[in-house]
Amino acid sequence: MRYHLIAMGGAVMHNLALALHDLGETVSGSDDEIFDPAKSRLQQAGILPESFGWFPDKITSDLDLIILGMHAKADNPELKRALELGLKVVSFPEFLFEKTQEKTRVVIGGSHGKTTITSMIMHVLRFAGVDFDYMVGAQVEGFDRMVRFSNEASVAIFEGDEYLSSALDPRPKFHWYRPHVAVLSGVAWDHINVFPRFEQYVDQFRIFSDLIEPNGRLIYFEGDEHLRAIGKGLRDDLTGIPYQAHPSSTSNGVSYLLQGEQAYPLQVFGEHNLQNIQAAHHVIRSLDIPDAVFYEAMTHFKGAAKRMQLLGSNEHSAVYLDFAHSPSKLKATVKALREQFPERKLIACMELHTYSSLNREFLSEYKGSMEPAQEALVFFDRSVLALKRLPDISKEEVKEAFASEVSVMNDAAEIRAFLESLQLDNTNLLLMSSGNFSGIRFDELAQHLLNR
Repeated sequence: MRYHLIAMGGAVMHNLALALHDLGETVSGSDDEIFDPAKSRLQQAGILPESFGWFPDKITSDLDLIILGMHAKADNPELKRALELGLKVVSFPEFLFEKTQEKTRVVIGGSHGKTTITSMIMHVLRFAGVDFDYMVGAQVEGFDRMVRFSNEASVAIFEGDEYLSSALDPRPKFHWYRPHVAVLSGVAWDHINVFPRFEQYVDQFRIFSDLIEPNGRLIYFEGDEHLRAIGKGLRDDLTGIPYQAHPSSTSNGVSYLLQGEQAYPLQVFGEHNLQNIQAAHHVIRSLDIPDAVFYEAMTHFKGAAKRMQLLGSNEHSAVYLDFAHSPSKLKATVKALREQFPERKLIACMELHTYSSLNREFLSEYKGSMEPAQEALVFFDRSVLALKRLPDISKEEVKEAFASEVSVMNDAAEIRAFLESLQLDNTNLLLMSSGNFSGIRFDELAQHLLNR
């Protein structure tokens, strides 16, 4: 078949293009900008567009399917041409569902933890030698792609995002997938540009649970009051499986999973990861994988990219990178690192980068989210505010919203100089952002600080 991807440069979209190319399909695409690693990976596969931009002439009647990325707007010239020609246009979540209709679908949703839980399940299945299709929102060690299709696999594992599917399809992505086994890890208000009321946001998870296939399962975090309510209201044919954090212990900075008389050492840590592990364990059991395989596999799991990712360490200090940007993610990440290394000082630096985090009306949700850190800094780039067409905010407003002892910076040169001058003596540095602090190379920064 001939596929054309509009807005093919995104994390999932370029991986989707590569997955289709791997299957021997004919793939083309467009985007106004494509950055590395997507640019290099598409180029290596021979499917990088010759020029960046939108070219309606690329849209011809011999194309079998147009896959529309979220980055493309409703007035996109290529999209308009496809509609004029009467070509079939689908969002990528609709396409994922169509490719896996005959498979057992496992979908992991929630405001936080879904990438990590998905990564854990993928890791265990690979360790167990099980063939499966997947889509995950981060690079996972041992996997070349974030998307994979096959003709042989009978199981598909999808990370279920609650953001909108495309400019033509305003339903949340995870409403497309209709899982046989579903996970909900927690509900904490996000995407306020789409869901301006918290109740409206919660409803999306309730709708998701209603879309589980007949006689399916919902695995949900019992500590979340909203998920408890959803669990109590499930259809009669569905099985609700509540979970808490997996039993554990910690010794000398290492966390252990406790199962009977056995203790299994982990390479990840924190209360949220223990919750994530328990969710993944329930999924693995639902797929009839033995417990012994699960626990052995988890001792080798290192985490997903930008999810408490260790950038570097020495005998007394470490630098971690995390995708945390919403208040609940921030609280959990800072707390986890502080508790894992109580003898070390913690410097936590967070960038306000998403639409919600830069919205003046949402800032108060961050109250107290960085309190466990002995030193906390919040950075935002005013040019990002302008790009997102949001009203300007001041450093004073940000400081007041966090309601704790935080420093606030909004100058890229200033934040760079501050980070490069740090002395990490018996200290951990935690960097949290869905961006890159206006161009900081995290690996280089970590090596600079740890080797000085």
